[in-house]
Amino acid sequence: MLRTAYRLPLAIVGIAIAFAAPLAAQDAAAPTEEAETLALNHIGLAVSDLDASASFFIDTLGWKPAGGDPSYPAKFVTNGEMFVTLWRVTDPASAVPFDRKTNVGLHHMAITVRDLATLDALYQRFQDHPRVEIEFGPEFLGNGPTTHMMIREPSGIRLEFIVPRGRMSEEERARPNPRTRD
Repeated sequence: MLRTAYRLPLAIVGIAIAFAAPLAAQDAAAPTEEAETLALNHIGLAVSDLDASASFFIDTLGWKPAGGDPSYPAKFVTNGEMFVTLWRVTDPASAVPFDRKTNVGLHHMAITVRDLATLDALYQRFQDHPRVEIEFGPEFLGNGPTTHMMIREPSGIRLEFIVPRGRMSEEERARPNPRTRD
C-alpha cells in the first residue's frame, strides 16, 4: 500500500522534470527586443467529426463556443487566451485518420506579426524565396482592418501571418483594403 501511495507523487515529479529543461531554455533564449513574429494567434484543425471535436473542447475542457461557419462547416472555440478553429473535412467517411508519424495534422497556424510594415516586408521576403508558395498576399481579414496573408512554407505547411487591429495606428486602421482576393 505504501508503494502505491508514492507512485502518483513520483509521476508528478517526473513530469515536472521533463518540462523544466525546455522551459528553462526558453527563458534563457528570451529576446531582449521584440522579434518580427510575436505569438501564436490561433490554430486551425481539420477534423472528421465536427460536433465531437467541438464537444471535446467545450464540454471536456471547459472552453466556450466563439462562432463558426455553417457553410464550411466550422466551429470556433476559445478558452479566453487561445482560439481554435475546427474545420470539418469535405468527406468525413473517406478522411484519412491522423497518424503522427505519417500525416501532417495542421490546417494552418496563424502567427501574430509586429506591424503592417513587417507584414509587407515578410511578403516581399516570401516572394523572393524559391520554396515558399504564397496563397494570398496581405489583405483584410473579413472587413478589416485586421490584415493577414497565407503561405505554404517549404514543407507545405500552411501558415498565416496576421496583424491584429490593436497593433495598428489610427491611420492604418482607416486605410482601404490592401488587396481584394478573388
